[in-house]
Amino acid sequence: MDLMSLLIQIVVNVIVLAPILWLSGRVLVGKDKAKFTDAVWIVVLGVILGAIVNFFISGLIAAVIMFIVWLALIKHFFDCGWLKAFIIAVLAVIIFIIIVAILAIIGIGILALEF
Repeated sequence: MDLMSLLIQIVVNVIVLAPILWLSGRVLVGKDKAKFTDAVWIVVLGVILGAIVNFFISGLIAAVIMFIVWLALIKHFFDCGWLKAFIIAVLAVIIFIIIVAILAIIGIGILALEF
């Protein structure tokens, strides 16, 4: 992976994932522990560490390692336990799926109106 693609991946993931992770954290640990800047750091470090792990290891082992790394980042920055970090991650995935579904429905609706 070259540096430019890593930078693009960081920027896109910060734009997409950080707000969702922040919302999920605020719901479960409160606004005092879940700061937006913490969510940004979680995403930036997660993407960088993911690129490093995927450079050396691939497949299921890399996925398990990165899952633990993401949970550790959430645990550290949102100051919570492992279980709450896991629940924050699951809630973030659910919020992401809902947003994608809404955008898909809106997109299909817009396309239907154009034809």
